[in-house]
Amino acid sequence: MKELSKAGLLPRILVVDDEPAIRRFLKTALAETEFVVTLAENGHAGLAAVVASKPDVVLLDLGLPDLDGVEVITRIRQWSQVPIIVLSVREREDDKVRALDAGADDYLTKPFGIGELLARIRVMLRRALQQAAEEPVIRADALEVDLARRLVTLDTRTVALTPTEYELLRLLIVNAGKVLTHRQILKQIWGATYLDQPHVLRVNISNLRHKLEQDPSRPRYILTESGVGYRFKAD
Repeated sequence: MKELSKAGLLPRILVVDDEPAIRRFLKTALAETEFVVTLAENGHAGLAAVVASKPDVVLLDLGLPDLDGVEVITRIRQWSQVPIIVLSVREREDDKVRALDAGADDYLTKPFGIGELLARIRVMLRRALQQAAEEPVIRADALEVDLARRLVTLDTRTVALTPTEYELLRLLIVNAGKVLTHRQILKQIWGATYLDQPHVLRVNISNLRHKLEQDPSRPRYILTESGVGYRFKAD
């Protein structure tokens, strides 16, 4: 895992969960995969651990005994952009949307497979490294986006995008692996006055898929998170 960490150090993972069995399971599984793991049993301890341990990724339960997990996310986002993956038994769409709108990067519903969790952690670490390096060119299979030149190519063929389509693709790809809610995207690309016009987003996502995907009905790059938003799959 050193290749996915800063300065070659082992990645640091903070687990915030009030269930002792979950904490023990995650510490064992993550340590075996060469992560340095810190544990916190409630929201206040988790907030303190973010400051003290400076984690590379936070795994956060929403049902904490002292603070709701969404409140923890909100407080962290006041001063830190550390990637946050929510692990929760709450599976309703509105719970996912609240957490993601507050600033969470991803959401896994319990019970989950450790393989999927590890894959999502790796996505967060790669994205953090890429942002730290300020990589001007982002590649995903045959797709290449040159941010400095605002140039998009697919199989070395230049793809003509409208200014709005390009900004939408750019937002998704620089947040690769992160679920962006409909409201987050609408506000970022079109402004707050468009928050109640999701059809505008759907039309532009459809246009992007027809230009970038080999089979728009089974997208490889731009994935739909049902009822929540969209996620760019980089690998």
